[in-house]
Amino acid sequence: MSFSINRTGGVRPALSSVVLVLSVALTGCGGGTGSTGGAGSSAAGTDAPAATSGAAGTTQARPSRPSAGAGASAGASAGADSARLPGLGPRTLAAIPGKARQVVLVTGRGRNSPVSEVTLYRRTDAGWEPGAEWPAHNALRGWTDDHHAGDLRSPTGVFTLTDAGGLLADPGSKLPYDRSGGFSVAGTGFEGEPLSGSFDYVVAINYNREPGTSPRDWTRPLGAGRGGGIWLHVDHGGPTHGCVGLAQQHMKELLLTLDPAEHPVVVMGDAASLTR
Repeated sequence: MSFSINRTGGVRPALSSVVLVLSVALTGCGGGTGSTGGAGSSAAGTDAPAATSGAAGTTQARPSRPSAGAGASAGASAGADSARLPGLGPRTLAAIPGKARQVVLVTGRGRNSPVSEVTLYRRTDAGWEPGAEWPAHNALRGWTDDHHAGDLRSPTGVFTLTDAGGLLADPGSKLPYDRSGGFSVAGTGFEGEPLSGSFDYVVAINYNREPGTSPRDWTRPLGAGRGGGIWLHVDHGGPTHGCVGLAQQHMKELLLTLDPAEHPVVVMGDAASLTR
């Protein structure tokens, strides 16, 4: 879930009280030890290469466990795909599992910026083809390669996407969808914007969480200190605590597009880091 800051990147004086209220109330969006949904540091899923640790949050994700030969197959395809996945360097490309055929590319405007852009890519016989492009928010303080609970940064890396849910009814998600009142959220973000509706739709990012479980699952394989509960969720109009926020209609489109048979992943980080 998201928390906000002022547009210049400075944390408002009331930040500590906002974080306290929300971290108690929520399990998501790296918000600490809440119980409804969350953000935090997380590692890639079961068949994604290991990614850098992420930011604090409530739901947990399991560190990525590369399957045998995954690095080799990903590396082999990196050269052919690089022209179709702009802005990604060899290390980032090599971390994309060879069997992944859907990529959600989240490109942050700067290392310390809470503003980013999201582009959907689909792998075809001709290579990676771009789809929709959407504006987004990431964590208040930008990005990190070493995410820890409470650092207010989103984790950089490549993470699998296996589970979804939300307060609203399943719009037709191909990913397993957990509809629950536990996705309710109230209060205000870092910039005073209302958080209500932020968890209407969510997709868990497999950083420090157990893939194959509800986004609300509390298991944190890397330990609580590494955060968890990093999600793609509905944008509330300001920076997040570690998650990535998209407009509600774009989250719905994402849920209708992501297909477990295509082994979707999210590639996320500031633009400079992604070029590595």
